[in-house]
Amino acid sequence: MRISKLSCLAAISALALSACGENPGGGARDSIRAVGSSTVFPFAKAVAESYARSNPGSKSPLIESTGSGGGIKLFCSGVGADTPDMTNASRRMKLSEFESCAANGVTDIVELQVGLDGIAFASAKGGIMMNLSPKIIYEALAAHPYGGEQTSKTWADVDSSLPAEPILVYGPPSTSGTRDALKELILEAGCKTSDEMKALKESDEDKFKAVCTEVRSDGGYVDQGEQDNLIVQKIAANPKAVGVFGYSYLEENEDKLQDLPINGVPATYENISSFAYPGARPLFVYVKKAHMQAIPGLDGYLAEWAKSWGKDGPLAKIGLVASPDDVQAANAEKVKNLTTLTADELK
Repeated sequence: MRISKLSCLAAISALALSACGENPGGGARDSIRAVGSSTVFPFAKAVAESYARSNPGSKSPLIESTGSGGGIKLFCSGVGADTPDMTNASRRMKLSEFESCAANGVTDIVELQVGLDGIAFASAKGGIMMNLSPKIIYEALAAHPYGGEQTSKTWADVDSSLPAEPILVYGPPSTSGTRDALKELILEAGCKTSDEMKALKESDEDKFKAVCTEVRSDGGYVDQGEQDNLIVQKIAANPKAVGVFGYSYLEENEDKLQDLPINGVPATYENISSFAYPGARPLFVYVKKAHMQAIPGLDGYLAEWAKSWGKDGPLAKIGLVASPDDVQAANAEKVKNLTTLTADELK
């Protein structure tokens, strides 16, 4: 009788993966593989390095930056040694993605909120300086602001108090969780300053999403792929450009970048942790429970996350904002008990 992929992975040894023949190179994997968010990438990498130091006989986990959407797609493609064990995301998994996972046999998923981040807007030190708002950002970046034509060429065209400099924003692509968060936390908030758009949300959700979250493609917004460091380089070299990325990249490059506050609130650790900053958001890690016993060290790597995500932990030193204490405690319990995510939690 042919052994199915799902029943094979239900076994508790790494040999099960080998028996299934899931690894194109033959045999089971002996190292952890994680994909996903470019924002979470430096934190996942740091945890992987810490795990490797603490477990000298184990291979360091392989962490790939694919973007949140791309990572979840790979993660949900199935179970087996040729699929990732984990995916990192700078926004929560969508119900449609959870259902796609289930359709491909990925039925037991552990969701961990590993910390917080902020969507930072920044420019080069000494470069263009503005106090932004969701309304200003929406009107500057929307493809069709409030359903009309995008005619703003300079920041002053959007708001006369702003510099008469060309709108040039380097930001994440559509596959990025940072782009999703930009849409939900900033663009939609700016769009809903219009009573007409509020009414549209009630009457036609799809049209509201299109009008309020589609980003201009005429050069005012430039997609820089899943490489936040490239955005940093671009704006550091151009004092008139603005960049959009995770807060940790702003903190890491504070010697050459300056924060552009939103609603007068700067992107700082304290403002993100209190959610005073409008662009604050949670960061997630998703794990296949079916891989826990089959992939050596996966349980230890998750335990390393839980040891690292505190306010005084090593991840805070590189820009991760710690979750509130009760959230940390709840997620530590998930690591311990491998509590699985349900569809109802995503509705």
